[in-house]
Amino acid sequence: MSRAAFGRFFALSFLVARAAAQDFAQTRFICTSIPLDMDPMCSAPMQNSGPVEDIKGTILQLRETILQQKETIMNQKETIRELTAKLSRCESQSVSEPSQQYNRANASVQTNSLKDLLQNKIDHLEKQVLSRVNSLEETKNAVRNDTTENRGKIENALNSLHQRISDLEKGQRNSRPTDKFQITFPLRTNYMYAKVKKSLPEMYAMTVCMWLKSNASPGVGTPFSYAVPGQSNELVLIEWGNNPMEILINDKVAKLPFVINDGKWHHICVTWSTRDGVWEAYQDGLKRGNGENLAPWHPIKPGGIMVLGQEQDTLGGGFDATQAFVGEMSHFHMWDRVLTPGEVYSLANCSSKTLVGNVIAWTEANVDIYGGATKWTFEACRQIN
Repeated sequence: MSRAAFGRFFALSFLVARAAAQDFAQTRFICTSIPLDMDPMCSAPMQNSGPVEDIKGTILQLRETILQQKETIMNQKETIRELTAKLSRCESQSVSEPSQQYNRANASVQTNSLKDLLQNKIDHLEKQVLSRVNSLEETKNAVRNDTTENRGKIENALNSLHQRISDLEKGQRNSRPTDKFQITFPLRTNYMYAKVKKSLPEMYAMTVCMWLKSNASPGVGTPFSYAVPGQSNELVLIEWGNNPMEILINDKVAKLPFVINDGKWHHICVTWSTRDGVWEAYQDGLKRGNGENLAPWHPIKPGGIMVLGQEQDTLGGGFDATQAFVGEMSHFHMWDRVLTPGEVYSLANCSSKTLVGNVIAWTEANVDIYGGATKWTFEACRQIN
């Protein structure tokens, strides 16, 4: 309750009390004798008691109201104290807020300035890039026109040159023997190789001969490998790393006394028989070594793949560059019998009675070349004379 309301209420109560007092002053009293043992209140006349009782009730209500208002006022004072304390704290905090707001405003201004600077820089760079791109496009179009004309001239010249080379090759091929060629493996890779088109029959004896030239070190690699299903090392000639040259038959090994990595042409032959596994090795027409127990009683299986220049880990593939042959190869021949020392000598010295392999003969039609290996004209007899 506000102070104004409380004042109005108190004035109203005073007027009511005053009116009651005026009525009481106009009242007339009658004296009556009362015995000493009788309650005076009980003997008072009852007809004039109404206004007094009303006043008493009103006064009691006013008193009750005053007490309630007093209690309300006390509660409101407590609330006012709490609100005053909160207001003080808010005022103390509001003192520091302007400086913080100033800092935030200053930071915001700096951020906006930085954004504007960066955006201007980006716009400038975009203009430079677009200008450069347009310049390149113009240059490209001009070059394209010139390139198209030049390309046409170059293609015409190349086509003419290829045609002349083809004509020369045809004429040379028709005029030269088909066995006068060599294959060159210039690099140690896992993709340069040659493949003999003809497979081998089942053989209980064999002789393989060839001309080789290499200065590779360490090891000249794998001149040839023959693999069959289930056995990738059915017949292999290999010189790998610092090991001597070896021949493998059915994965059995014999070391060969060859020394050929001097950059010169050498003729080599290896003979073998399944009977007791006897073998012989010839270099430049002379026997350099022999032995036995090399895959005895095991015939060389038919139906395989003969690869020149690579060692097969799988049938027809699985090449390893570290085992590749590096050098030149020619006159690769194979027989299904053991050649005599005289026959081998005649091959190495270009006798007029030169033999040709009855299993594999060295002709261009029997060999396919892959991966960059090249063919060149070669005559063995001119190399040794």
